[in-house]
Amino acid sequence: MQYNREKHHRHSIRLPGYDYSKPGAYFVTICTQNRECLFGEIVVGEMVLNDAGWMVNIVWDEMQNNYPGVETDEFIIMPNHIHGIIVLVGAGPRACPDNGQPQITGQPQITGQPQITGQPQGVAPTLSLPDVVHRFKTMTTKRYTDGVKQNGWPPYPGKLWQRNYWEHIIRDEHELNRIRQYIRNNPMNWKNDDHFDK
Repeated sequence: MQYNREKHHRHSIRLPGYDYSKPGAYFVTICTQNRECLFGEIVVGEMVLNDAGWMVNIVWDEMQNNYPGVETDEFIIMPNHIHGIIVLVGAGPRACPDNGQPQITGQPQITGQPQITGQPQGVAPTLSLPDVVHRFKTMTTKRYTDGVKQNGWPPYPGKLWQRNYWEHIIRDEHELNRIRQYIRNNPMNWKNDDHFDK
């Protein structure tokens, strides 16, 4: 295959200079490699998940339990992609306020001790949106690979997911509700979806 700069040139689709660890809601779309239909099928406008699709659903649901500061919102699994809303709520519940240093009252300040910076020990780090997506891809890829080996799921072509993903920063409640509705309606609009491989 001949190299085509427009087709093969990889570039970031992230918003330049934006801090993707900031609290907020993010709409993400993640496609399977080569848009392979691996998670089920659309039947009369409804998504019917296969075992692999149910696995992806379980991983999505587990994320907010496994990662402090991450919540999941509306979500749909399509035959060859997922749409979902990831909400970053800030530092994990065990994190210390202010600059990350434990606040000790009633004790004198000790000078001459080295200043400890960074994440306090024993505190789960605050994840950025790329971190969350990476962990989602990693967990689903591992479980899908196990399904191929143990349950005869269809193998995937090299990688389960495409290298990148599409994201949109949700700015307000009106936009959040509009995107939730779009996600819910996605199976009914499958034939018109940009991710449907015609």
